[in-house]
Amino acid sequence: MKTKVITTLAVLAFSISVNAEDKAPHTHDQTKVGPTGGRLITKVEPHAEFLVNSARKIEIRFVDDANKVLVPGKQVVNITMGDRSAPTKLSFSVDGDKLVSDGTIPEGNDHPTVVQIRADEGAKAVTAKFNLNLATCPECSHPEYACTCDHAHD
Repeated sequence: MKTKVITTLAVLAFSISVNAEDKAPHTHDQTKVGPTGGRLITKVEPHAEFLVNSARKIEIRFVDDANKVLVPGKQVVNITMGDRSAPTKLSFSVDGDKLVSDGTIPEGNDHPTVVQIRADEGAKAVTAKFNLNLATCPECSHPEYACTCDHAHD
């Protein structure tokens, strides 16, 4: 009898534990989306929106806390991505209210990416690392790199 009770309690405890994990909030840092649908990098002030445009160039927009686009100042952005043995390195120039990369991202849809942003040429860089997954999320319709859903990401 004791064995049945202990076994039943163990199964019940396990069931409650598994059920609680399923309902617990996801632990990854949920991505916030910028004003044009790109990934919002909040480690830097002002925040930076990272967006891959239709020409496979990267656009960086700086935004305030209300997600309003600000005119770029003296910020310097550098991106290194792709294969470690032959990485793609991108630098940026001002184009209206954004910075646009001088080159395009490599072919394919999934690239390890390191974004370095400095307030000006001599400042210390703020670094953001993520996987640039260009697939479209079936739930929120954003690219996976800027997905706002609460499902597992790279």
